[in-house]
Amino acid sequence: MKLTAPVPGGPCWIELSTSDVRAAKQFYAALFGWKCETDPREEAGGYTVAHLGEARVAALSPVYQPGQPPAWTVSFATEDADALAAKVTAAGGSVLVGPMDIFDQGRFAVVADPSGALFSLWQGRAFAGADLFNAPGALGWAELVTRATEPALAFYPAVLGWTVSASETYPQWGIDGADFGGVLTMGEKFPPEAPPHWLPYFVVTDVDATAATAQGNGGELLMPPTSIPQGLRIAVIRDPQGAVFGIHRTDGQARSDAR
Repeated sequence: MKLTAPVPGGPCWIELSTSDVRAAKQFYAALFGWKCETDPREEAGGYTVAHLGEARVAALSPVYQPGQPPAWTVSFATEDADALAAKVTAAGGSVLVGPMDIFDQGRFAVVADPSGALFSLWQGRAFAGADLFNAPGALGWAELVTRATEPALAFYPAVLGWTVSASETYPQWGIDGADFGGVLTMGEKFPPEAPPHWLPYFVVTDVDATAATAQGNGGELLMPPTSIPQGLRIAVIRDPQGAVFGIHRTDGQARSDAR
């Protein structure tokens, strides 16, 4: 990911909604070395922020509704959450939550693209977003996994102003050409019931070792460590509560895999 800080339209935060925050804290601490701090205020609902050193990198929270499946959500920065939510609906998407204020931290909405893939909008105030990207344990890529690739390539640039690479096999999202994610078209390997979704990838120093640690702590490998044509090495993991995420090596390390 070429972005190194939150910018309008770019990914700025990732949040895990889970059925067991305590177990999730233990799993991700073993995987990424996160130190987690839970907001003690009752009105915060157990919201927990994960740190690498002093840097805030992600959040964990209880699921909002009974029966809600655990999942990671990617948030994109905006200077006006209300105006952007209106653009989502005008372009054929939907607003599920908000926009609403989160204490003095910012203004927030949960929305969906026309195919149903969920993502969040974040208008930062006291909190702009993650303090760290592209480092081990932090967000390094955001991938839209969808069957509706062509509509997505029209929707997101219209709503968020993204640039799109010319690749026919794996289009990449960018802000003024600075790529931060891509689009994976769901093929026959995906079960029919699998919904479209945003998949965050975390940077790791060793994909194989991290995947083994995930398995040893109750995770499931949906894609075992795999080298892809660009020289990157990646894996996709389901955590013990059911949330799915990816891992990949940093660019410099990935190039060594290709030799």
